[in-house]
Amino acid sequence: MELDMTKYLDVFLEESREHIRSLNSRLLELEKSPGETSGLNEIFRSAHTLKGMSSTMGFDQLADLTHHMENLLAELKEGRMVANSRVVDVLFECIDRLQIMTDNIAQGNNSTGNNTDLIKTLETIRAGHAETAALETVQPEETVEQKELTPTSSSQDMVYNDYDISVLKEALKLGYNIKYMKIGIAPNSMMKAVRAFMVFKVLEEAGEVIKSNPSAQELDEGKYDDHFELVYICQGDVETIMAKINQIAEVKLLQNYSLDPAALTVPEPTTLSAPQAEISPAEEQAAHQSKIPHLKHTVRVDIERLDNLMNLVGELVMYKGRLEQIGSIYKLGELNNTIEQINRITSDLQSVVMKVRMVPIEQVFNRFPRMIRDLAKELGKDVDFYIEGKETELDRTVIDEIGDPLLHLLRNAIDHGLESPQERMRLGKPRQSKLYLRARHEGNNVYIEVEDDGDGINPNKVRARAVKNGLLSTLEAEKLSDEEISMLIFESGFSTANVVTDISGRGVGLDVVKSKIEAMNGEIIVESRPGLGSLFKIKLPLTLAIIQAMMVTVQNETYAIPLTSVDETTMISPHDIKNIQGQEFISLRGSILPLLHLARLVELPENVGEPDDIYVVVVHKGSRQIGLVVDTLIGQQEIVIKNLGKILNGIPGIAGAIIAGDGNVCLILDIATLF
Repeated sequence: MELDMTKYLDVFLEESREHIRSLNSRLLELEKSPGETSGLNEIFRSAHTLKGMSSTMGFDQLADLTHHMENLLAELKEGRMVANSRVVDVLFECIDRLQIMTDNIAQGNNSTGNNTDLIKTLETIRAGHAETAALETVQPEETVEQKELTPTSSSQDMVYNDYDISVLKEALKLGYNIKYMKIGIAPNSMMKAVRAFMVFKVLEEAGEVIKSNPSAQELDEGKYDDHFELVYICQGDVETIMAKINQIAEVKLLQNYSLDPAALTVPEPTTLSAPQAEISPAEEQAAHQSKIPHLKHTVRVDIERLDNLMNLVGELVMYKGRLEQIGSIYKLGELNNTIEQINRITSDLQSVVMKVRMVPIEQVFNRFPRMIRDLAKELGKDVDFYIEGKETELDRTVIDEIGDPLLHLLRNAIDHGLESPQERMRLGKPRQSKLYLRARHEGNNVYIEVEDDGDGINPNKVRARAVKNGLLSTLEAEKLSDEEISMLIFESGFSTANVVTDISGRGVGLDVVKSKIEAMNGEIIVESRPGLGSLFKIKLPLTLAIIQAMMVTVQNETYAIPLTSVDETTMISPHDIKNIQGQEFISLRGSILPLLHLARLVELPENVGEPDDIYVVVVHKGSRQIGLVVDTLIGQQEIVIKNLGKILNGIPGIAGAIIAGDGNVCLILDIATLF
């Protein structure tokens, strides 16, 4: 029976990408420590596995390239070659080609191109070092089909404990069939983890696997030889299930018989152990009545389903707010009690959905070491790259957006910040530069930092370039502090590069980074010490879907201000307002705070006459503050951001919209562009 391999394409692509990432990271380690054989073994294993998977799936060109890579890696493993610069460079070229081929397959283009150039280079390098005899005795690889599945042993090696036996006895009382099975996998199978998964999927259609040898985790990772054992319980037709197992490619049921729990024994301990605590009858009964244990599996879920789930939770949050409004208006006690329960359930549901959508930032960080290596080599710089906190989790939407800004910051650090080895030695610095990429949680925010020990930002140079470019007058530039001057590097078109390169200095500078981060309701600041280095610090919310906001009204129109931009709220009288050259100010705890009327900003008519009390929302952008004058303060609410669409998207001062509890549409203010 011919097997349809297309159903395994998603699994193949995911595992291939994991192996390509592993090849990149391990090869970087090998380049730093050529004598470290453990990393080389991992490189060889990944290439070998990728070759087998590609061959099984029918992607012959991909398998051919990895086969020739494997030949070269074998020379390295045997010590007949050294991982010098040329060898590492060509292996990196092969990995890049593997990535392109895999992407083409994912896009439905199975014609993966011609790799003759790389294969010729691999064989040329290998021929210059390998022994002639070894080249002459290379034999074609034996395929999986040439191997026959045979039992390696007729005896089962499963070890049972008291709890296992008690569970099996309880299952027998409930009328379950109890089966021991030994499953054989074809020798040299390159998708052992997939085969084990397919077996368990068939079995769990009609029953439960309650014990396996090796463990579930080892099976999931493919860490077993040519067979594994399991104990299976079901109430259905066992013969049909066994027939389905034998239909799986590279799989054969080697042994199968019924188990009698009464005949099973617990092995005697070989060493003295501490006395075991007695189990009470109630505890034993509870254990028996609990659900029969089974393997824990992960489930791959289409990201669109998670987005839809988040949208539904957002709708629930919105209508919860409407219920709260109704309850407060009509003073319905029973409704208020119900609202409290709904509020609790909604919060728990929102928390669960958020955790499901959280992704380690590692998948973004892991793409940079290779880029740093190639760029540093291109620019003739020696860079030691450190990554910290890659286990930090962020919402998927933030993960998708943060990659490009970080890429730009890292490239900018290498090109502008870090000196050449010769310059560093002249300055008395270590020849090798240090570059750090860090991530950490703080409250409901994530902080990401890019730090280098390079030349830093020269405020005088930035000040002079700002005046030359017409961004500031000479007088304005002199009044700004060094910290404020450093923030000018985020202005559009600003660059201190004297030479235009493909990496930087083309007028597309850090303003792109700034606008991207502010679009995510984040902030970026820079700290620099001339001659010692620079630190770029990014502050981001954990999620972009549901946020906390301060609700305010102006002329009966309701607006939402993201709480991440709000410092405080205050109430003043008209007499507190001072006017200097047309600009209104108040004194707030000894500091001058400029005032802006929100009604004027959104072009609404202002109230006639002076109110007795004026409400002010103090907001910030970076280290700067302004006070927004509003009519009333509604309070803090959770809001679900809705996009305004292509036509209205990008309006300065407006970040999006929400549907309020009363059904009306309210706008979300973008404080960054309001400044």
